[in-house]
Amino acid sequence: MDGYAFSMELAVRDYECDIQGVVNNGVYQNYLEHVRHEYLKKIGIDFADYAQQGINLMVIRAELDYRFPLESGDTFLVCLNLIRESRVKFAFQQDIYRLPDQKTILNARIIGTAVNARGRPEIPEQLSKLLPA
Repeated sequence: MDGYAFSMELAVRDYECDIQGVVNNGVYQNYLEHVRHEYLKKIGIDFADYAQQGINLMVIRAELDYRFPLESGDTFLVCLNLIRESRVKFAFQQDIYRLPDQKTILNARIIGTAVNARGRPEIPEQLSKLLPA
């Protein structure tokens, strides 16, 4: 899938499905978060290191549009782009596609910020440099 900064393939595990046989809606947030963390590690952003410095990255808003359910055994691709929302906010635009047919499963917009050691919103310089102006 072109046009994304990062993507990762995952598979549905049986225990992630609800009684209806589809992935429980809350599980999608786990998928999205896992891929965000993998992306940040890839670009050199370390959550544990930030926390030790008193910097906490946090989600402040999550918008998820469910399009089609995943089922046990499905493989899927989670794709993302990271953009600047404002001076103190950034957003992950994330999409999930079932494989191999690339059917759109979910579109998400996850808004985040960073809080410094004084408890004030402030995007760390290392992360800020990675965000488009």
